[in-house]
Amino acid sequence: MDLQKHAPQQDAPTPVTELRASDADRDRIADMLREAHAEGRLSADEHAERVEGVLAAKTVGELDGFVRDLPAAHERRAFPSAPPRRPAPGAIPAEPDDSVVAVFSAAVRKGRWRAGRRIHAYSVFGSVEIDLSEAVFEHQQVVVKAVSVFGSVDIRVPENVTLRGAGGAVLGSFEVDTADSAETEAPVVHVDGWAVLGSVDARPKRGSLVVDILDRVQRKVDRHVRRHLGH
Repeated sequence: MDLQKHAPQQDAPTPVTELRASDADRDRIADMLREAHAEGRLSADEHAERVEGVLAAKTVGELDGFVRDLPAAHERRAFPSAPPRRPAPGAIPAEPDDSVVAVFSAAVRKGRWRAGRRIHAYSVFGSVEIDLSEAVFEHQQVVVKAVSVFGSVDIRVPENVTLRGAGGAVLGSFEVDTADSAETEAPVVHVDGWAVLGSVDARPKRGSLVVDILDRVQRKVDRHVRRHLGH
């Protein structure tokens, strides 16, 4: 019997260059192009042409082609940096940028809003929902302090961010569906706190991605095109 003929065939893993590009990937490449333009490595026309290509690119390999001849691309690949497990001391302010409180009531923060570096959520005999799936991340490190007493705090984040948690529960539940983003420059959301006879639940929202990155790149292209049309 020919064992090789009947042996099950395993599909080869998809090469990295053929993986679908994310918005964070496009933003990373756009930043390299912006730096190269500022350094004089690319002319204004070359920069505009490449940024337009970045917006249309579908795979990681296509994106790499726009920066293959730039030193920054090779430097960043040679020294990849993982997000720190905890924010550095003093990196996050002690006072919250936003506070969401529910006492015998319900409070919701969702939609298009700017996520600060520190967010506090308190639920006492109530429910709090913090939805970051459409939020604008202006900082890579975001801390959410959640305290639930006879209540619930639910936190949702885009699925392409890093999510980590450190907390506890007394006759309740504190659950953080931790995840590490494959994108080294993706936002990192740390959930801390306690649940006393209540619950704290944090997890990625499937199908939701950080999209403000692509919006910023498109606005840069639009401004550049308008400047050229003005001449």
